[in-house]
Amino acid sequence: MSLRLVTEETPGRGLVAVALTVAAGGDDDPPGRHGTAHLVEHLMFPRGEGHEAGGFVALVQEAGGMCNAETHRDHTVLHTVVPADALPDVLALEARRLLRFRPAPATVRSETAVIAEEIRAAGAGARLWDTVLAALHPGARHAYGTTAELTGVTAEEAESFFRAHYRPERAVLSVVGDVDAGRVAALVEREFGAWAPGPPTAAPAPHLPSGHVPSPHRPALGVAIPYARDGVAVGHALADARGDFRLYVAQVVLCELLRRSRLPHLVATAPEVDAATVQCGYQGQWLASAAPDLALVLLGRVPGAGTEEAVGRWLEALGELAATPPGETELRRAARVLRAGCHRQSDSLPARAVTHARAALLLPHATPDALPAHLAAVTPADVSTAARALLAAPRTVHPLEGAA
Repeated sequence: MSLRLVTEETPGRGLVAVALTVAAGGDDDPPGRHGTAHLVEHLMFPRGEGHEAGGFVALVQEAGGMCNAETHRDHTVLHTVVPADALPDVLALEARRLLRFRPAPATVRSETAVIAEEIRAAGAGARLWDTVLAALHPGARHAYGTTAELTGVTAEEAESFFRAHYRPERAVLSVVGDVDAGRVAALVEREFGAWAPGPPTAAPAPHLPSGHVPSPHRPALGVAIPYARDGVAVGHALADARGDFRLYVAQVVLCELLRRSRLPHLVATAPEVDAATVQCGYQGQWLASAAPDLALVLLGRVPGAGTEEAVGRWLEALGELAATPPGETELRRAARVLRAGCHRQSDSLPARAVTHARAALLLPHATPDALPAHLAAVTPADVSTAARALLAAPRTVHPLEGAA
């Protein structure tokens, strides 16, 4: 069996979390079909007949559990937590929806409508991130999708995407909880043994209107972006977490330090800027993906202030840290906040299952219990190095224009 299995025994909790993580995400969407990976994630929660009449979610809830899923740019994760004695049933359900994936056209249409509402609810923040990401990393987009392109996805296209990408050699199954590793291995072999690799299939070309040329719909570098208010968005390319994990972690700490202490000082002293924040990774989710990522800086401009002046103030703040390492106390405050977040997350069985799978599939250094130590190891000199790397890396600047 080519499906990789990661098991962590945590006796006494009475619960078990199961996460299936597949190396398929928004960056794998076919041209003209942005959001296909997100749609397939939704279709992995089938509504069947007979025994499955309540659907996957209802059956998990009937067992006293809960389930959810996330689509990222380079992977999709489906995670479930149930009482430990329900593990055999959950693994059987998990394998069944993989082996019986046959979405009906009506289901595709209904789930497309659900995703359209999610896109609408995400609002300006998602559109802003999409624009900056595409300008900094051409061809990359967040995994939500666009309503216009999703509307054309057929059941055949969704199934072809699934057959091409949802394959055992591209997946990791992680099981964390009150279980015995040997019994888990036997159950997984029994339920997933029939999930064979088989030859990959190419997804059919989408049925686009005559004369339409697929396009990522990226605006030109520096294009103004409609937003809640006037301001500036600055995107900086982060270090590759796979190639230089230490530098990436130092940049995470750098962003937290900037957010906690340096940016409030900038707002208090710079006459051109009346608000400033920085996010490391999509919506602040660092290490949620191994795909090329960015730090997004949002600056509020006071009336009459120009874009260049506001950006100049931000680069001065970053340059100060590049030239002079922060004090030990300032660094430790920022690192402690991040470490506390890691410890809180590691208390959650589903979070541990998801993190184990991501580590096995994408980021081998990012195991649940290793992250706090990596954060604690960052030195003031590392923060200065991280700031210099951020200044030297590609960046993009976009004016933000509030409604008149």
